[in-house]
This record gives sequence, C-alpha cells and structure tokens, in this order.
Amino acid sequence: MSASAVFVLDLKGKVLICRNYKGDVDMAEIDHFLPLLMTQEEEGLTCPIMSHGNVHFLWIKHTNLYLVATTNKNSNASLVYAFLYKVVEVFTEYFTELEEESIQDNFVVVYELLDELMDFGFPQTTDSKILQEYITQEGTKLEVAKTKVPTTVTNAVSWRSEGIKYKKNEVFIDVIESINLLVNANGSVMSSDIVGTVKLKTMLSGMPELRLGLNDRALFALTGRDKGKTVTMEDVKFHQCVRLSRFESDRTISFIPPDGESELMSYRINTHVKPLIWIESVIEKFSHSRVEIMVKAKGQFKKQSVANNVEVRVPVPSDADSPKFKTSTGHAKYVPEKNLAVWTIKSFPGGKEFLMRASFGLPSVENDEMEGKPPITVNFEIPYFTVSGIQVRYMKIIEKSGYQALPWVRYITQSGGRTAMLFRYSLLMYSKKRPIIYS
Repeated sequence: MSASAVFVLDLKGKVLICRNYKGDVDMAEIDHFLPLLMTQEEEGLTCPIMSHGNVHFLWIKHTNLYLVATTNKNSNASLVYAFLYKVVEVFTEYFTELEEESIQDNFVVVYELLDELMDFGFPQTTDSKILQEYITQEGTKLEVAKTKVPTTVTNAVSWRSEGIKYKKNEVFIDVIESINLLVNANGSVMSSDIVGTVKLKTMLSGMPELRLGLNDRALFALTGRDKGKTVTMEDVKFHQCVRLSRFESDRTISFIPPDGESELMSYRINTHVKPLIWIESVIEKFSHSRVEIMVKAKGQFKKQSVANNVEVRVPVPSDADSPKFKTSTGHAKYVPEKNLAVWTIKSFPGGKEFLMRASFGLPSVENDEMEGKPPITVNFEIPYFTVSGIQVRYMKIIEKSGYQALPWVRYITQSGGRTAMLFRYSLLMYSKKRPIIYS
C-alpha cells in the first residue's frame, strides 16, 4: 500500500494544496502534523515518520514547504519518500523554484500534476518530460487534434515518445564519481567511499535499444573473463528504462533510453582512497593580537591530469578581522558570514604544490571559551579521470532502421557533495610558558 493523501503545507502548517487519493483518512488529520513536529523538535527527537492515532505522517521539508503524505496502513515508506522527492523534482522542472509563492501562482497546474503523478495512492507517470507533453503552463483552446492522450501515457515505454527524429544520431555518456573522505589530524583516512552516476544525453531517432558494458567484476566472474582491472559496484540503482531481469541474469545493462538528458544509474564503491589533494596546515594564534594561517596543498594524482575549480575552505575564529592573504597561485578571500578563508585555484596540475598564508587580527579581549576546531574542506573536479577505475567497455546501439550512431564517453571525478574531503588542522597557541599543540 502507498499514500492515502498528499499535502503541501507552509511553515506555519497552513494547507496550500492537498489531494485525497483514497478517501480512507480524514483530511482534518493534517491539523495534528505541525503540533507533533514542534513537540519533537523541542525534544530534539525529530523523526521522518510521525503518528496520531492510527494515522501516519510521512514528510519532507523543501525550502519553505512541508510535503506530507498520510496513510492508515502499513505502507511502503521507501516508496512514499521516493514519490515525495519525485514530486519536488517535477515541480522544480515546471516552476524553476519550488516554494510557497510558486505553488500559489500555479495551483491549477499543481492539481493537474498531482492527478497524473499518483492514482489511488500509487505512483503513476512521474517523468517530467512526458508530463510536459500534455500538462502545460500555457492556456490553449480546445481542439479535437489536441485531445488525444500522448501514447507515452499508455505505452509500455512510457519514458520515451514515438516518432523522434534526428539528423545526426549521437549518445553522450558521462561517468561522474564523487569522493567522500574523512582524514584525521594524524593524516590517517578514517572513512572513504566513491559514489558514482552514469548520465546520458541521447539524441537518437526512433525507438533504439542500447546495451552498455562496464568492467563489472561480477560480469567478468560470470563469463569467466577476469582480465584487466575490474570494479565491484554496490547499491546499484537504475532508471526505470533498464531491464532489471536481464541485468540480474547476465549483468547486461539493456534499455530503451529516454530522449535527452537522464540519469541511467548510480552506484557506490567501498574502497580505500588516498586524498587526491593533500592539505597540511599550521595555525599560530598569538594572544591578544593576531592569528596566522599557513596552508599547503599538494596534488596526489597523475601529472597529466588537472583539477579544476579547486576550493580550500579554512575555518577562522569568529572574532577575526583585518584579513591579509598571500598565495603562490590562485586567490584567497575572507567570508565573515561563514567564518571562512576561501582559497580558490582555477587550475591545479597533478604533482604540484602550492602555498597560502593568511593573517587575521583578533580583539584585545581574549575569549576564555575554547572554540571548536571544524575541519578544512576541499572541493574540486578532475575531468577525464576516475578513481575507481570504472570503464565503459562498449555501447551498442540497435535500431530497426540500422542507422549509424556515435557514442561519446567522458569521465569526471569530483569531491563529494554531502561530505567533502575533510582534513583536521593543527593549532599552535603561544602561551608565556610553552607552546600548546591541539591536534
């Protein structure tokens, strides 16, 4: 079972939009949602699922809105949450920004979308490109030719329209890997993993079938061809176009792709990863006067690769002022609202080493309370490079007309979005007796 009703609320708990799909839950039950949430927030025990009697609230927050699904059954919570996040994605595609004002300005379109996204509590058509074929934000006159429902709604291939034509048939494949690293003050890697996505941009005529081959270790073991470097992928998630039964039987990724841009699959690889950009830092804090910061960054990836848009974020004391910077490359700036010194390097070749020095003034009144020591964060992007060694071995394009198509592959490695590369810094604080080192 899935959701009984879906609500969109503002931050005060006022219902902006609601849709009752099954009629088995009293719509007035939503009045209990915000009081329950406020009670949990006061107790510091916020939970994604809350209950009032036999009614359960499954909710997410996006900007200044709450999206809430209600049910009185033992529903599939993962399905409901996947649907709520899909609602956010579809609304954002339509309105650019999803917030209270955009809901109020487009309530007619929102109701139409909610009718198509879910039926009797179960998700239906959730692809925004297909929805945009027959739910538009423009007023149109009713014509007989326009009353026909697109075939994609009832077709077995609901994510792709028929009759697509291109003069030049191409498919672009992007393999994007994000590295999540946590390094302690001693330079030891405490945790590391790689989260990857395979994105497509297809410009293919007709209804082609694509077969993608990766250097998947499970595939090589199944076929007895264990040659070269292979990778073990975990937590693999596919777009709905992939034939899961085929993948489970022989690890072949076979699919009819959506037109345009889409995310074909995502995966995670648990492996030990060394920091691609190594950071060393020394912070000297002189009592009642100033703090001086020295940061050294070294590229630990192959020399023929270049990291782009490198950003080193160094925390500074909250009462710092009068910033002065000196860098061997790039430029640095002070961001007082975030208590950060941000060092930006547009191009960072592998094997190179750069230095940044910063000096900040401190107030004459010394703060006796020990401040926390947040980590240094590094953000970057390295094109044409993957840490895991994953490779696209082949891309076969099969279409009944037999046209020739060109596949293009690009590899990108970047720092993780949720947990960027983290490094603890050492703090050298001078006292009258001897230096105290905090690591």
